[in-house]
Amino acid sequence: MPETILELKDLQTHFPITKGVLLRRTVGTVKAVDGVNLKVTQGEVLGLVGESGCGKSTLARTVMQLVPTTGGSVTLEGKNLTTSSGGEILDLRQDLQMVFQDPYASLNPRMTVFATLAEPLLVHKVCSSKDVAQHVADLMETVGLASRFMQKYPHEFSGGQRQRIAIARALALRPKVVLADEPVSALDVSIQAQILNLLAELVRKMGLSLIFIAHDLSVVKHISDRIAVMYLGKIVELGEAEAIIDNPLHPYTRALVSAIPTPNPDEERNRQRIVLPGDPPSPINPPSGCTFHPRCPYATDACKTTVPQLEDFQQREVSCIRKAEI
Repeated sequence: MPETILELKDLQTHFPITKGVLLRRTVGTVKAVDGVNLKVTQGEVLGLVGESGCGKSTLARTVMQLVPTTGGSVTLEGKNLTTSSGGEILDLRQDLQMVFQDPYASLNPRMTVFATLAEPLLVHKVCSSKDVAQHVADLMETVGLASRFMQKYPHEFSGGQRQRIAIARALALRPKVVLADEPVSALDVSIQAQILNLLAELVRKMGLSLIFIAHDLSVVKHISDRIAVMYLGKIVELGEAEAIIDNPLHPYTRALVSAIPTPNPDEERNRQRIVLPGDPPSPINPPSGCTFHPRCPYATDACKTTVPQLEDFQQREVSCIRKAEI
């Protein structure tokens, strides 16, 4: 079995809601991530999907320790990030990097490509100052950019090129795990394919473990080994990508899969899409029992009171008390 490199145990990220000017008091809590358990193995691509607002990006930022953890743990190669000091986390970040959704926002507009890519190399003493130019040129070549562009600024590049720069920055320290938070959602379809192919090639060549976050299953299915489906801060289905796409078991996953367009016009015309009623509930006041029950076409009275657990079922994990019936 492949070695587990990153593990999340009952991970929680809650944000307090406060009122008052002089006397601040907590009046509620936003449960953005509410008890997530995941394992990522060496060289694996794990796709994380769900509607906007389900907690995917907050989960990624919690793993990176960019936002504080309310409960649970994040373990990277046996080292607990949630109990590590700032200096220890800085060292661990060499093995754990992130690619953000908007490369224009994540890149410093006042820094050239050379300065952007050289900074982590020099801070972590990967190479000497005299060798840094060659390292930067190699990084740019790795992501498909010509080294002659290293003195240009982010605004001089297209969206796809900026995302390649962001990927190069994430790879500068040769990490073991990369979190990609919707890295193609802001790009044209043709550029999306190029970035997906680049990420897949990097995983294969460098042995990276990749958590690929998106809300579009049609994108995730092409790159992922396994898929985790997230709804309102919880994982509701987890399994092999092919099994999830071909035979979704959770009602929410079925709705997501039914929205995947097909290239065949006849199949697309006859495709039966599952349209969920209403909007996702607020994480401030989630529904009792199964949080999906207000929108679920198979919900019963038991779903309103029973909290389902993520359990093994048909060679995957599903969080639904009616999984054997529907």
